[in-house]
Amino acid sequence: MNGVAARVGHGVTAAVGIFAIVAQLVLVIQGVSVLITDNPPSLPERLRRFVLYFTIQSNVLAVVAAVSLVLRSDRDGAFWRVLRLDAVVGMITTGIVHWFLLRPLLDLTGWSLITDKLLHVVAPILVLACWIAFGPRPRIDLRTGLLALIWPIGWLVLIMVQGAVSGWYPYPFLDVTTHGVGPVAVVIAAVTVGMIVIGLLAAVAERWLPGDRPQPAAPDRRR
Repeated sequence: MNGVAARVGHGVTAAVGIFAIVAQLVLVIQGVSVLITDNPPSLPERLRRFVLYFTIQSNVLAVVAAVSLVLRSDRDGAFWRVLRLDAVVGMITTGIVHWFLLRPLLDLTGWSLITDKLLHVVAPILVLACWIAFGPRPRIDLRTGLLALIWPIGWLVLIMVQGAVSGWYPYPFLDVTTHGVGPVAVVIAAVTVGMIVIGLLAAVAERWLPGDRPQPAAPDRRR
């Protein structure tokens, strides 16, 4: 695949992600984009919550991966493979969860609506489209898949522990206080299985999707 086209695609993805993250951060600092309008939390607490959102972390990973691919479209390496897989799976999960679980609960306008759509719809579509169109491939193996589970599982553990302490959960479906342990555990299990399935589908899709691949060595004809 043309390296210039790949760099342009990843560049657009990075630009959209950076803009959306910064715009959302500005709204959080201003106190505009706060779902709880009655007695909104302090600025330090709003910033703490901002960095804990799975959406924000997924978008940050996607931006880092995209920028690295702008610099080198055939990027590889053990750590980078894990980062890239987490970015792709995380962004797909972000889009699906937003569309089916969160979108019906939101009533946003203005810049809050714009940043919401960029973070949850536009950026995930760009990440998926660039991964499908440009790769690079192959980059997914069993070791990469297992290591890629560390971030989402670690995020879930952190969120549930801090939620038990602070009483705040970033997403309504994780709120144990409201829904109880059983229903929340079912949601967590479903999302975790969903992410594993997405990763497996990505690994299978790598076999036939386009993208830069190592070329087989030419046969030695000197004999």
